[in-house]
Amino acid sequence: MPETPNGIVAGWLEQFDEALRTKDTAAALELFDDESYWRDFVSFTWNLKTMEGKDSIGRMLDATLNDVGPHNWALAEDATGDASSTEAWVTFETAQARGYAHLRLRNGKCWTLLTTMQELKGFEEKKGPNREQGVAHRIEKGRKSWLELKEEQAAKLGYEEQPYTVIIGGGQGGIGLGARLRRLGVPTIIIEKNARPGDSWRNRYKSLHLHDPVWYDHLPYMKFPDDWPVFAAKDKIGDWLEHYTRIMELNYWSSTECTNARWDEGAREWEVSVVRDGKPVTLRPKQLVFALGVSGYPNVPKFDGAETFLGEQYHSSKHPGGGDWTGKKAVVIGSNNSAHDICADLWEHGADVTMVQRSSTHIARSESLMDLALGDLYSERALANGVTTEKADLLFASLPYRILPDAQIPVYQEMARRDADFYSQLESAGFDLDFGVDGSGLFLKYLRRGSGYYIDVGASQLIIDGRVKLANGQIGKITGNAVVLDNGAELEADIIIYATGYGSMNGWLADLVSPEVADAVGKCWGFGSDTPKDPGPWEGELRNMWKPTNVENLWIHGGNLHQSRHYSTYLALQLKARMEGLPTPVYELQPSHHTR
Repeated sequence: MPETPNGIVAGWLEQFDEALRTKDTAAALELFDDESYWRDFVSFTWNLKTMEGKDSIGRMLDATLNDVGPHNWALAEDATGDASSTEAWVTFETAQARGYAHLRLRNGKCWTLLTTMQELKGFEEKKGPNREQGVAHRIEKGRKSWLELKEEQAAKLGYEEQPYTVIIGGGQGGIGLGARLRRLGVPTIIIEKNARPGDSWRNRYKSLHLHDPVWYDHLPYMKFPDDWPVFAAKDKIGDWLEHYTRIMELNYWSSTECTNARWDEGAREWEVSVVRDGKPVTLRPKQLVFALGVSGYPNVPKFDGAETFLGEQYHSSKHPGGGDWTGKKAVVIGSNNSAHDICADLWEHGADVTMVQRSSTHIARSESLMDLALGDLYSERALANGVTTEKADLLFASLPYRILPDAQIPVYQEMARRDADFYSQLESAGFDLDFGVDGSGLFLKYLRRGSGYYIDVGASQLIIDGRVKLANGQIGKITGNAVVLDNGAELEADIIIYATGYGSMNGWLADLVSPEVADAVGKCWGFGSDTPKDPGPWEGELRNMWKPTNVENLWIHGGNLHQSRHYSTYLALQLKARMEGLPTPVYELQPSHHTR
């Protein structure tokens, strides 16, 4: 009688547990396929690290087993598959933490293993049966209400008492991480220059909606209501962030700008200078987190003659949307998400719009992306199949970046087949399409470079119909009233919008800390795929994101709503462990290969 999936996994886990308990690395490696990958989030490495192949896995185990003390590997639920291909959710423990894992076996040997730290022993969140009482059921004179205590604590933090962590940036990333740190009891202040939480969304062009679906975008702990629209408007998201900040009781300093930060080596802490409501304040946290989005400063190319242009010109990040553009000629330089959204907005409000495409762009129709690329993980269909948001996050993470393209290529091959007429029409209109250098599509482009794609929510049809004009080529120069391409074509313009992307996140560090610190941290994002805008060498994890950097006690947090939600778990646990003085030996801190 053939073995059941449960039996196959249970047998593997028993041998694995024994090998790790006895620190028998050779026996552990016998359980791995010759092609194998172990992706660890904090539980073994105090890092976000992928080990590729038996040699790499063996080096990690030899370096970490004495400290980690892994044990109690067990099935979390029934395994699936058959003898040739088996998958399982697994629980395990280390000396310091409890973990959750995903395992794939091929013919009884491990192909992929994802291990994640979920909570620190003795420092668990006070939730469920361990939640706080909230009130002492005794009557005493002078006792303080919840509101009085909250206001008293808020008044002290940053003045009489110092936070352990300061987060610079109060958008979705800073808010989500702040919520996790609050639940872990880490005193934290979030610094935000805007007047209200959510303003980073409210201040964008008025037609902006999320391009990712609602199931992909929940914040930590509190999901959107089940009648929330699939694609929420920017102001709706802004309001949600504002209310979330209050409900989660975050120490959120709005109308506050960081002017400088320096590491005080003698005191072993950061000195962070901020201006809060016009008044200077100096904060002295032990840990400093930059959560300023998914990218750095706006990238505005220097084109010959730009200073002579007589009309209005600005970066896409400054586009307000709306207005009356009747009779005006607009040129949008760029062909990715923002460029398409802004072209649509300008056309909708009367402008004669031309998009300048300087390089090929990947287009994915929203409906196809939701069905083919996201439907099994983030959708009502996924929920009906038992794939919760938390499981979806881990499933997506369970495929290391080395093999993720192979999993994605068939998705986009099917998309190209399904939407062949759509793509044919775009190409007939002159649009230069791609599916990534290796055909792996949108998510790999996003992870490698953070750009190069558009999720079509209607603007592509404007190009197909010629309602938005298309010009291909590089910019030769700009005159007083036109953009001139290198092929000599002149595009008359009353307004030029540069939808030309952003620099690396460590660009913020150069101004707020120092150029030397920015370069020591190195480039953020990308993982060394040696594809356009993601130079090698291979690194296997996103550079500097959510893990220790080469500058002590300085962290980078960001990404889309999905990444901010998921990876804030691991960053928060790393910060909590350090606050509590737990040993956190980082395995193979990633060297910086690229500066700004």
